[in-house]
Amino acid sequence: MTGLALLRVLLDEQQETAVEKFARKHDLVRAGTDAVPAGTDRYRALIPLTTPRAGQQYGFEVDLDACTGCKACVTGCHSMNGLDDGELWRTVGLLSGGSAESPVLKTVTTACHHCVEPACMIGCPVGAYEKHPVTGIVKHLDDQCIGCQYCIFLCPYDAPKYNPARGIVRKCDLCSDRLAHAEAPACVQACPNEAIRVGLVDEKQAVEASSFLPGAPSPELTLPTTLYRTRGELPRNLLPADFYAVGPERGHPPLAVMLVLTQLAAGAFVVEKWLGGASALGGWLALALCLVALGASLSHLGRPRYAFRALIGLGSSWLSREILAFSIFVALAAAYAASFSLGAEWRARLLTATAASGVAGVITSVMVYEATRRPTWRALSVAPLFLLSMGLSGCATLFAAAACTGTLAAPIAHAWIALACAKLALEVSGFRHLRSRRSTALKQRAILLRSGLRTLTRWRFACGVAGGLVLPALALAVDGGAIPCALGGFALTLAGELLERHLFFAAATAPRMPGAQA
Repeated sequence: MTGLALLRVLLDEQQETAVEKFARKHDLVRAGTDAVPAGTDRYRALIPLTTPRAGQQYGFEVDLDACTGCKACVTGCHSMNGLDDGELWRTVGLLSGGSAESPVLKTVTTACHHCVEPACMIGCPVGAYEKHPVTGIVKHLDDQCIGCQYCIFLCPYDAPKYNPARGIVRKCDLCSDRLAHAEAPACVQACPNEAIRVGLVDEKQAVEASSFLPGAPSPELTLPTTLYRTRGELPRNLLPADFYAVGPERGHPPLAVMLVLTQLAAGAFVVEKWLGGASALGGWLALALCLVALGASLSHLGRPRYAFRALIGLGSSWLSREILAFSIFVALAAAYAASFSLGAEWRARLLTATAASGVAGVITSVMVYEATRRPTWRALSVAPLFLLSMGLSGCATLFAAAACTGTLAAPIAHAWIALACAKLALEVSGFRHLRSRRSTALKQRAILLRSGLRTLTRWRFACGVAGGLVLPALALAVDGGAIPCALGGFALTLAGELLERHLFFAAATAPRMPGAQA
């Protein structure tokens, strides 16, 4: 082949890019010389011609070989759905692998997978999601949403997006209004290479991990319906370009305050039932801090005036159950705090009921995070963390209250020190995952605590040692130092627990679909 002939071949190949083919076809339609009529009808090959039959639903189909990563789908979705600045319902990531001799790069477009068993819908406390009985499309009901953002924790694919300006979560609904009128969704219509289409998916077929997408969360969690296709065989070492990228998540301060203070209040009544040391001051202090916790939880909501809806999901949402459990606990705690004029027998029964309801509330908190199925939030690790925090902060509260009333409750101080040792040891044990050869979520958490969140981690352990070990011991050993040491220990213990709970959120790497290289 001569040089001129080779040049012509290369120039012809350049004219066959996705954008050039789309532009050429568009020009032919406008000129009236193309057999395909103008308008959206030319996309009918990319959407089903019939509605789903029983046992079927709509789902995206993505051709990994055709996707070029141009992000026209992202732009089309943003424009046609009228999304706010910075709001994205569809993203584009990158998979890389292969060998030096035969490298493989695949760009991946992804949006909501309209799962067969959508975790967002099952766990929503206000019923702000619905799955259409015919199409299977999972829609978010904006008017019903209170902006608790729990669905973001529950979805393993990072599909729901919080809109702070509106105070609600929003997400892709597969352009259901367009599909209802036989028009292609925005992303399908925008793709110049026809890499995205809508197909019919059989819900009864179990989705195997190998048939979904390398590097994505396991499809066994929610049974996503998006099908990723390729004509070749993907290499086994294909990984997301951001697979090893580790960065802190949101700290969620209102949730951190709510968790610590509700556990403190529950712990105060449990410790009082267990070790004694009753005082009116301790009961009222625990109740006041619990009310502060509930107020903090409201500040986390995007639409707090609709918080009353949060009990709608009692049948399926652990968040609804947590709210109910702590509402009962607050009522019983208020009754007990005001019951010092009652007889000892009635007060003992009321204390038992209050302590039991507090423990039940903490258990529901554990299940709220277990339901997300994140490796760093499994019940086997969260339950000891929350229960030790309950006992530790409860001891600190009652000891400080007893010291202020002139009582030196040595058994409570000893329990305080023992629980502080146990909790600090539990947190230190998490760093053992640094020795793991695999890049797991637990290892990523340990890396974050040692690097990006190192300063906060150091302050957490400093407060934990000083407040939970040194000052309680000094309160028992130094004459006349009970009150300042007890109050100082309480303050530092509380600060340490708040820092630990901030790290609980900030160091919990969230599962998501493959992203772009940072």
